[in-house]
Amino acid sequence: MSMSMQDLERRSGWTMFAAIVLFSVGFLRIISGISYLADSNKVNNLTLGLFGDSLWAWGLWDLGIAVVALFAGYSLLGGGSFGKVVAYLWAILVIVNSFLVMGVAPWFAFTMIALAVLVIYGLAVSPTKSAVE
Repeated sequence: MSMSMQDLERRSGWTMFAAIVLFSVGFLRIISGISYLADSNKVNNLTLGLFGDSLWAWGLWDLGIAVVALFAGYSLLGGGSFGKVVAYLWAILVIVNSFLVMGVAPWFAFTMIALAVLVIYGLAVSPTKSAVE
């Protein structure tokens, strides 16, 4: 999939917003994945987590999420449906997770729900590839 300047100029601002959010998620997951792989001492006790205290597994998990998020952001900029599907799934998971942490961090949860709703809105109102051409 190659993108020309015309393709990028045709993208709506909302599509660009969703792609930037996905790129941000990808780059932040790269940073956290590298810190897990480096066996960072800043990490809290994860013994009851999915991977237990195996920080290398958490690092690989985060790097895998980063690859998917970065590819989805690129796909979204190119008008691909993979990017839209991943962005919708990301937004749904963020909303569910935010409701789970609402009692502990209400402002964070509210902000994340608002961000996810904006991504969903942006994807829903953006013209499809056939409508633009």
